[in-house]
Amino acid sequence: MNWLLELFTKDSVAHAVLIYGLVIAIGVTLGKVKIFNISLGITWVLFVGIIASHFHLLINKEVEHFAREFGLILFVYSIGLQVGPGFVSSLKKQGLSLNILAAGVVLTGVLVTVTIHYITNTPIAVMAGIMSGAVTNTPGLGAAQQALADMKASGLNVETPNLGLGYAVAYPFGVIGIILVLIFLRYIFKVDLSKEKAAHKERLLQGMPAPSTINLEIDNPQLFNQPLKVIKSIINTKIVISRIYHDGEISTPDSETILHEGDIILAVAPKEDFGKLKILVGKESEVDLIKMKSNIISRRIVVTKEEVTYKTIGSQRFINNQDFTITRISRAGIEFVATTDTIFQIGDIVTAVGREEAVTLFAKVLGNSLKRLDHPNLAPIFFGIVIGVLFGSIPFAVPGIPAPVKIGLAGGPLIVAILMSRFGPKLYLTPYVTQGANLMLREIGIVLFLASVGLSSGEHFVEILVNGDGLYWMSYGVMITLIPLLIMGFVAKLVFKCSYFEICGLLSGASTDPPALAFATYSAGSDAPAITYATVYPLTMILRILMAQMMILVF
Repeated sequence: MNWLLELFTKDSVAHAVLIYGLVIAIGVTLGKVKIFNISLGITWVLFVGIIASHFHLLINKEVEHFAREFGLILFVYSIGLQVGPGFVSSLKKQGLSLNILAAGVVLTGVLVTVTIHYITNTPIAVMAGIMSGAVTNTPGLGAAQQALADMKASGLNVETPNLGLGYAVAYPFGVIGIILVLIFLRYIFKVDLSKEKAAHKERLLQGMPAPSTINLEIDNPQLFNQPLKVIKSIINTKIVISRIYHDGEISTPDSETILHEGDIILAVAPKEDFGKLKILVGKESEVDLIKMKSNIISRRIVVTKEEVTYKTIGSQRFINNQDFTITRISRAGIEFVATTDTIFQIGDIVTAVGREEAVTLFAKVLGNSLKRLDHPNLAPIFFGIVIGVLFGSIPFAVPGIPAPVKIGLAGGPLIVAILMSRFGPKLYLTPYVTQGANLMLREIGIVLFLASVGLSSGEHFVEILVNGDGLYWMSYGVMITLIPLLIMGFVAKLVFKCSYFEICGLLSGASTDPPALAFATYSAGSDAPAITYATVYPLTMILRILMAQMMILVF
């Protein structure tokens, strides 16, 4: 049995794999346990790591450091790939005000943290760890740890306390506290969930208009005997005419199709532009071309062939010569009207309307093979990680700060992933991964990071909690969690007139707290809070990382 004892105690590759495997497996299993419908989720990996470390199941420091940093990179990079396509649009209109509120949550939390630091003389490095735990922000902890390491490497005489302990002590209430705040705001504002759901839906449609369909009868004499392209040249909006009814027959028109008095067209456009179309074309028809029997079909096709990507729809001859029309495209959960300037990307879901044989041929051209999407493009992904690490390692000298500021191994890959997912196809880079593959990459990254933090923090955890300042740190974490959320929750409701579901998504995203989002989604009975969560998450994550680092460097 000596071999088994050595496997648990002697430093080796097998020992490291065994300890990590046990910590992650037990932590993930415990994370499925719910008490009052609340679960700490994969955060249990952190606590199991602390317990293992407390009982001297330790890992080689170099191995632990690599696993921690690489896990963090995988986690933030996969998040960037997921939210990147909708990040730019999220900053428009309502998204801008929501991001301002989320930034307010972050900055208020920093103010509370710094205030506690000056009042109690608790080291700012410990307070950075407590703050990261209080807002359940793991990358922020990584950024603070890296800032300390950079200052020490620069020759500065700085203390390097264990930030992970402060993080671990504050984390549990960080998860529960946001949920308590959401429940409190629901009752204090006497929220009627059904009314809130209707109000949120109305505001969502105003902020992000999706393409809709309308049947119009041609009764404007100026359009009689004119080609269809006249409509598009006059009206300044994105519009697609998918069907036309003429002389008892439905067909798919092209730009040269001649319009006649009494013809009925099916237009796809944002709903807010229907008024313009009625003025130009004519009254809305009671005839629904979609419901009428014809040989015209509508099919959703997935782009899986690289041959048709990186090119505009208008430049592809096959598309222009076929008896069908592309009406809309769904990309990263966002649906929009297709135009001749739209560029296909891998994973796009294209809605094509036309004769069945033409649509079937078109599907073959685009690929429409889900199996191809099961194989992610690893080269662009790791190329993006390389760029992210390089970008995050660039030192920025700031006057008055003793060491250069770096975006870090958390911020660099996150920003690059957002940019690559948004603009990569224009540079012939397609970092596409399926939702399942993205989730796997993200979960592996976060459990490696949490396990590493726990294994490096557990030796003195119980001692600090029982005999040291652990209880004080926990109380500091409670203040850092509650004060910013309550203040900005009231501001969002009373000043910005946000709906309750928007507030739920806002506060969950500003705390980067997936368990709180799950609770809000369950309460809403829909994905309404998730939309706001995704809107504020990227900016919040970047601010959390930068603020944790800046606190170390400035104070």
